[in-house]
Amino acid sequence: MATDPFALDFSALRVLRLVHGHGSFSRTAESLGVTQSTVSYTMARLRDAFGDPLFVRQGAGIVPTDRCEEVVAQTSAMLDRFEALTAPRQFDPAVAKLEIGISCNYYERVTLIPKVMRTLRQKAPGMAIRIISSTVRGKEQLMRGDSDMLIGPIRLEEPSFFRRGLLPEDYVCIMDPANPLARTVQDVDTFVAAPQVVVNYGGSFRSRFLVVMEAQGHYPNAVMEVPSPANLPDILVGTDMIATVPRRIAESFGAQVVIRDCPFLAEISIDLYWTARTHVSAPHVWLRAQIAAAANRILTKEAGAG
Repeated sequence: MATDPFALDFSALRVLRLVHGHGSFSRTAESLGVTQSTVSYTMARLRDAFGDPLFVRQGAGIVPTDRCEEVVAQTSAMLDRFEALTAPRQFDPAVAKLEIGISCNYYERVTLIPKVMRTLRQKAPGMAIRIISSTVRGKEQLMRGDSDMLIGPIRLEEPSFFRRGLLPEDYVCIMDPANPLARTVQDVDTFVAAPQVVVNYGGSFRSRFLVVMEAQGHYPNAVMEVPSPANLPDILVGTDMIATVPRRIAESFGAQVVIRDCPFLAEISIDLYWTARTHVSAPHVWLRAQIAAAANRILTKEAGAG
């Protein structure tokens, strides 16, 4: 006998959304902390209820059917609204014990997260923060529920995402203090010709200065690519190479590097994103306020120094 669609529960629909997001039964099982056979059994019920295979094999992976795309699109908002209904409305940071996931990258881990954690250890010692690298997958991580918040220089325009601006940012050049270019003005021709370490952030994301540069018909003399700016001083020391990074990243390297202006003006915004799933949850509302306050302290300190 076919599965009654009305016998399905939110748990089954959540499994479907996770399999759709991960493209894998095993990764879904891992994220839920259940066995793969449990996921397979749930998927069998869903296939029966919707009268569709939902996923088909393609090479070594699986791809969703059109019917699956339709079901996931229609039920995702419903799942988020239901989770929002169950979210706590009362929250005492001093005694609360919970974990919240944040998806971000090196920039946010250097500039914002340390300040946020100092606040949490003082005001909410029972709150644990789980940081996952967003690289270029932050949107999918947030949609799947792998993370509760996303911080980064991306722009999500869909109405299903809430956004709060945190920090404006621009780009500067860094190099070994002994590099001859440290004593010259970085005009366009000098910058374009200089051997450069390009940070590709491990995916399809492209730094804004590259977009602006190429729009003007110029391309960097890339002699090396790295997925993160984390150890750029070690790479640049003793060489004639330069790198172009967000200003606050450059400043975090201290005296290890010399900072020079980038001739291509490119500004970005570091923003905080979340979904309806956690929009009214008191702990999440409180933590988002602490993140925004940390960003404001950075801006206030910089304004005072200027």
